[in-house]
Amino acid sequence: MKSTRTNRRQFLATSSMATLALGLNQYARAADKEKLPFKISLAQWTINRELKSGKIDNLDFAKVAHEHGIQAVEYVNQFFMDKAKDKSYLAEMKKRAADLDVKSLIIMCDREGKIGDPDKAKRTQTIENHRKWIDAARFLGCHSIRVNAGSAGTYKEQVGYAADGLARLTEFGAEQEMNVIVENHGGLSSNADWLSEVITRVGHNRCGTLPDFGNFRIKDGESYDSYRGIKKLMAWAKGVSVKDRVWDDKGNQSPLDYDRMLKIVLDTGFDGYCGIEFGGYANLNKSRKTLEESRQRLS
Repeated sequence: MKSTRTNRRQFLATSSMATLALGLNQYARAADKEKLPFKISLAQWTINRELKSGKIDNLDFAKVAHEHGIQAVEYVNQFFMDKAKDKSYLAEMKKRAADLDVKSLIIMCDREGKIGDPDKAKRTQTIENHRKWIDAARFLGCHSIRVNAGSAGTYKEQVGYAADGLARLTEFGAEQEMNVIVENHGGLSSNADWLSEVITRVGHNRCGTLPDFGNFRIKDGESYDSYRGIKKLMAWAKGVSVKDRVWDDKGNQSPLDYDRMLKIVLDTGFDGYCGIEFGGYANLNKSRKTLEESRQRLS
């Protein structure tokens, strides 16, 4: 009987220690997660095919992210283009995200004109067109809207036109405590030297960048090296868009070296969100895990 009691006491003691160890391990993992160098979000364009086909409704975007282990989202205005001033619709978007504890970060704005249009009247109209999206983004709890720095003219002329449009829109954004950020998104905006000059000329802390790993194609046969471009644009970054293909400076594409690129991002002190914008709906879990694995290696 003594041996049985001893074995039982040993079993209970061992079980208690194992339970404690498990609890400590879970606590340690949670603590480690808090120390991770960047967070992961989902850019809505990743599931654009499903949204366009009607397989997924815009109102379910936060749910899609949540179901794939992602707790922050970046909207694209194209998928609720006529709802910018519809407070009941925006309230439903906000509620659905909040119910799942999904954070709203950005509205990416397209089809509202060229922020650097050489025609001043058209440039002014473009600024007006974006104001409603700043209001909508603020209502949803986002920190920024993303705009495109489209323009025309010579290199220097386009710097001036884009800087003027951005500066005026940023003034309105600042009044709402909102950022106006520019993505490298084709044309001269995909030349990191040009975009850096534009942002520097605006010279406002509410005007920043959304560096995109895969958007350094300037035109056919002309591109800017993605690794060099990201390093240059991170100085003003308020978010990062992750694609799994990158460019050299000769118009050629190749697969992304995740660790190399994310180290460039982290070496600037960035600790915000890196948004998945590749792989499509079917590969969301795979895309997230790939980013998580690289993040873990760099932690």
